[in-house]
Amino acid sequence: MPLQNRVTPFGEIVATPARGTMMGNRGVLHDAHKRLGKARWKHNNWVNCVLSFHDRRRTLMTPNRYTELFFLDEAVAFAAGHRPCGECQRARYRVYMDLWAAQCADLGPATPKDVDRALQRARIDPATKRQRRYEAPLDALPDGTFIALDETAYLIRGRHLLAYDPAGYGAAQERPQGIDVTVLTPEPTVRIIAAGYRPAVAG
Repeated sequence: MPLQNRVTPFGEIVATPARGTMMGNRGVLHDAHKRLGKARWKHNNWVNCVLSFHDRRRTLMTPNRYTELFFLDEAVAFAAGHRPCGECQRARYRVYMDLWAAQCADLGPATPKDVDRALQRARIDPATKRQRRYEAPLDALPDGTFIALDETAYLIRGRHLLAYDPAGYGAAQERPQGIDVTVLTPEPTVRIIAAGYRPAVAG
């Protein structure tokens, strides 16, 4: 039976046999039996990481070690509220932070702790403890952003929308024009994508 360790663009953590291309960390969320408790994070430092780095090896959901979370790709990790790891993704982390300094200075300095605090405010509704979403014109959103239509998550890619599935993306659908949509990717990260960051996309 697959472990409950796969994160969707809606920020939910689900069990699926499909493999991801990136890993993430939100702290220790599992028990000695590799089952998640109620908590979906234990700290604000939500990072996304590459699967292989310096030949390090981990046993999934080791007791008292952080819970390894997985994403289809970086675009999904961003939608779920994560940012690049400063160690295993140093170059992409630096680009993200430089763009934060240029595009998100009103939200705080481009230091890890300040960025993580600002992202926490942008990704979590404090009343519900669930993903914070907002409305925006679809025409104004950059490629690499996730939106929700009819309870399905879609990745914006050029003139098309790609429906999310844990195993990959569905066939490209024509991108509607002139409508407002629900945005899943946190607003600060949308700014950064619009300024030139290109999230890695599977497939």
